[in-house]
Formats: sequence, structure tokens, C-alpha cells
Amino acid sequence: MAQRRRPPSPEVVPSTEPVRLQFDSTTFDADRGDLDLRWTLIRGASTQRLGERFEFGPGPAPTGLRRTAFDAAVRLLHRIAGVSYWKTACRGTVELSPLPDPEQAALLTAVYRDGLAELAWRNGLDAPWWPAFPVVSNDAPPAPELGLAERVLVPMGGGKDSLVALERVRVTGLPFETVQVGGAGLIGRVAERTGVAHRVIGRRLDPALRRLNDAGALNGHVPITAINAAVLAVAAVLWDVRDVVFANERSADTPTLEVGGRAVNHQWAKSLVFEAAFDDWLQRHVAADLRVFSLLRRDRELAITREFAGLERYHDVFSSCNRNFHLDGPRTERWCGACPKCRFVYLAMAPFLDPPRMGAIFGRDLLADVDAIDGFAELLELDGHRPFECVGEADEARAAVLALAADPRWQAHPVVRALADRLGERDVPSLELLCRPDGPDRIPERFRALAAG
Repeated sequence: MAQRRRPPSPEVVPSTEPVRLQFDSTTFDADRGDLDLRWTLIRGASTQRLGERFEFGPGPAPTGLRRTAFDAAVRLLHRIAGVSYWKTACRGTVELSPLPDPEQAALLTAVYRDGLAELAWRNGLDAPWWPAFPVVSNDAPPAPELGLAERVLVPMGGGKDSLVALERVRVTGLPFETVQVGGAGLIGRVAERTGVAHRVIGRRLDPALRRLNDAGALNGHVPITAINAAVLAVAAVLWDVRDVVFANERSADTPTLEVGGRAVNHQWAKSLVFEAAFDDWLQRHVAADLRVFSLLRRDRELAITREFAGLERYHDVFSSCNRNFHLDGPRTERWCGACPKCRFVYLAMAPFLDPPRMGAIFGRDLLADVDAIDGFAELLELDGHRPFECVGEADEARAAVLALAADPRWQAHPVVRALADRLGERDVPSLELLCRPDGPDRIPERFRALAAG
């Protein structure tokens, strides 16, 4: 069965008391490259000072127009990162100064509303669970071009998508580097295999957040990709980079489920809707020549796995299993083999590789495990919505199953047989059709030829 709402533990009941979240200050130490963000969370008579740090590394401090752009990007990061602390209650008010312009207020509202929709659904919250952002009119002229260098940052997540995007960027001949936010060791090992320079932006969350969670604060999924996008916009201005190239695919636009006419999308922060609003705001208010976009926007997961199947140099190091990326360290060695991410990536790659090569990558044959049939079935949405994970559309999972059922190398596997039987006579798009690039995107013309792989 697909994931349902999980009631709070009987020992810890989430508080529903409204809070006031104050956005206090930001401080940048150019000598160290440390950016400190501070908030105050007020709940009744309780006042909690909060702060977190992003570590960009030492370098020259931005000056002139570059400083103005840097400050605007930092202010946006401060406001987006505040979602991690607002979500402890999802009720109350926010206080920030200066007030946001209408475009930024709309962007922030979307981040807190749609980025927390899954948390709200899981905790049974009624709308609105997002704050009202006060607005001030903005008569400032559009941001100028900064003359950013024709350099590219490719965010790395350790999985197949960022590696496909990286290899497409390599074809351009533009100078590029990889970058990660946070210290996950697996990402560094994968980045080392690329053979290009790799940067690590440290992130230190306030330890009080864990204590708030343990004391009964609301907890759950936050739009981490939105936070990382804001971090990398700051980095681009600081490091003199024109393009930040994400690897968010077309499949991310499909909601996980819909409730009362409202979409709940685990991958909302990877969607084109967020990307467009974020990229537009940066160009108008930070730098007209700064671009943050996804190079894989026209591709579904199946197209990406087909392309990645040919990137054999990464097959023994990459992983998409989220159990590698917990704040307190990895909880598996590359692949747990039992989570929705492991199962979807296996299912999506199998049509393009034979069983021995898949076994070498994952350390086991997931499609031979009869106990995993129901877990795989969730991906096909045969009974309810698919899991709250970064997985592809149900039609992609169904098309992969039918392709495997027709493949002599895979058709006898128990999971393949069982899922093909459950699909019955359903009308499923062909795997080839789903691998064709299509749909809207934000890809600049200079990268357009790479959008189809």
C-alpha cells in the first residue's frame, strides 16, 4: 500500500500553538567565507534564538554592484531557509525587514505553502499552514548585468541525474566545477570520479532544531532543493559564476497526490514552477546575467537512466538511496535495496542493462525478491498514490515493467512476472515514447542543443 498519514507518536504530540518567527540578521565573514543567518522563534512566553551557518570558504569580499547583488541573494536565502524553523509549528506570523517586493512575497508564499504541503498532509493540518508575507511596492530598477564569468556550477547529489547533467555540460567546453551543499561523503567520492574541481559548502543547522523536534515540534519534509538553490545563487555571485545547472527532470512536475483540488508534490522544489519563479526573481533583483536552471527539464526519469546506462565510469560509485544522506551520517553502504528510491532506480535502469551488470551496481537482484513485489507495485500506482520520494511517474514504472516482461533476460524474474500480471490490459505508453524529450523548460539558448541528450 502507498504511504498514508502517520499519526504523531503518543509520547510526543506536536504543538499547535502559534509562533512568531523573526528574521533577525545575516552576517558574512569574507576572511573565513562564513555566512551566518539568525532567527528568533517566539511561542507564548518562550523565546528561542536560532542560527545556522553556510561555509563558502575564504575569498575576496564582493564590492560595488557585486555586493548589492550578493546582499539581495543572501536576503532571499535567509527567508527561504527560515522554512526549516517555521515548519516546527506551521501557524503564526513572520516578521522581516525590509519587506519583500510582490514577486519575492509570491515566491516565498509558494515555498512555504507548496514546499510544506507534504508535511501538512502527513500531519493533518488544515490550510493555511503557511504565513502571510507582508509586501511593499518596489520601484527599484531591474538588476544590471554583473559581467559574470562564463563558468558553470553543477550541483552534485551523488546520483545518476547530476552525473548526466555534468557530462552534458562537459560537451560545451565551458569551464565548470561541481559543488555540494553539506558534507555527505558519498557525494565527494562521486565528484572525485568526474575528474573536475569540486567545492563543498558546509551547512551547520542550529542544534536547537533537533531539540524542538524531540519536544514535539512539527516535523517532516522541507523543500531542501529550494534552500540549496538559494545557497548556490549566493555562491554564484561570490565565486563569479554565470550558470548554475541543476539536474531536475520533467517527472518532478507530477504531483505525488491531489487532495481537495490541491497538489501535494514531494518534489515541488524540483519542479518547473519553482525553477521559473526563482530564476525570474534572481534575474530581476540580483543579476540579469545569472541563471539557475535545470538542464534535464525536458527529460523523464527513463530517458535519464537510459543515458546514464552508458556512463559506465560512474556505475560503481553513484547512489540515489537517500539513506546515504542523513544529517547524522549514512545508514547504508550505497544501496539499502529496500526503499522506494532504490526500487525505482533499479526498475528504471534494468531495461537498459542486463542482470549481471545490475547486480554489480546494486549488490543484489532486486527483481528476484518476491518479498519486494508490493514495494515495487507502489511505484505503479495500482492502489493509491506512489511513495513520497523522488521517483518517476507511474507510467514510467509501468512502461519499464512491460519492457522487462518482453525481455528474455528479465521476464522470468518474480517481481517482473507479478507486476506484469497486475498491470493486466492497462493502456501504458511505450518506453520509447516516454524517453523522448518534451515539455517546457528554462534552458538558455547556449545550452539548447544539449537538452535532448
